[in-house]
Amino acid sequence: MEPLRRTWHPGYPLDLGHVLGPLHRGAGDPVSAWSPGDLWRAFRTPCGIGTMRITARPADGEITAAAWGAAAPWLLDRLPAMLGAHDTPNQLILPPGPLREVQRRNPGLRLGASGLVMDSLVPAVLEQKVTVTEARRAWRYLVRRHGDPAPGPRTDLYVAPAARQWALIPSWEWHRAGVDPKRSATIMRAVRLAPRLEEASSMSSADAHARLASVPGIGIWTAAETLQRSNGDADAVSVGDFHLANHIGHFFTGRARSTDDEMLELLAPYAGQRHRVCRLALLAGARAPRFGPRLAPNDHRRR
Repeated sequence: MEPLRRTWHPGYPLDLGHVLGPLHRGAGDPVSAWSPGDLWRAFRTPCGIGTMRITARPADGEITAAAWGAAAPWLLDRLPAMLGAHDTPNQLILPPGPLREVQRRNPGLRLGASGLVMDSLVPAVLEQKVTVTEARRAWRYLVRRHGDPAPGPRTDLYVAPAARQWALIPSWEWHRAGVDPKRSATIMRAVRLAPRLEEASSMSSADAHARLASVPGIGIWTAAETLQRSNGDADAVSVGDFHLANHIGHFFTGRARSTDDEMLELLAPYAGQRHRVCRLALLAGARAPRFGPRLAPNDHRRR
């Protein structure tokens, strides 16, 4: 099967790792494969399924993309938005200091918008209140068992299940994946409302958050993690994250521990750009000191 191809000149510095990294769910991610300057990603879109290979050619100032499957035209048309063409990083004007310096040193950091809400919502729900290891293990198991082989030349990639496929997963499969009933029930509620939730991709930030939060089990953290990826929402702060408030608080004040309210107070001067500021702070090395043991995995399969 010959792919459709597109060459695009963004006209601005672009770091694929910074922009597309949030769509990649770690080593062994069944829907994506990453190497320096090159990303393979399988998608389920309004036009069907497709696989896209995106390659950066910094010396030429261009991005080349190849796409396979029924969704190939949709994916190639969406490419600029995915790579931050609609992002406005110049709206964040910082005073002299570490944040402005890291902004200057990372001009390729832009916030991409996939335009696909469920693509990011389901893995975000799987990540609720568990370790990254647990969430990614569940994601790999469920996608490989219940998704579809990705079109194109790679046989190791899968497309995440469609809403109906998620809805048909039996309770014992969720258990085998290590997903507790609360998270699986949230996903089941969400997939029943998938068409309405997908509409959030074209909404304002406030309306998109409200649309996602209307589903029981989807709170501020899950909505933010989703809209950062689907909408490129520059203000979506992951309130409720296990580490973020401590990292941001330590970066700005030196305090070892901070609450979510304290983090939001520190970020208030950057309203409209708070997620971007968090990204920059983490790039600048924002890390709170650790005390005590790490969060231990809780294997729900043993229950």
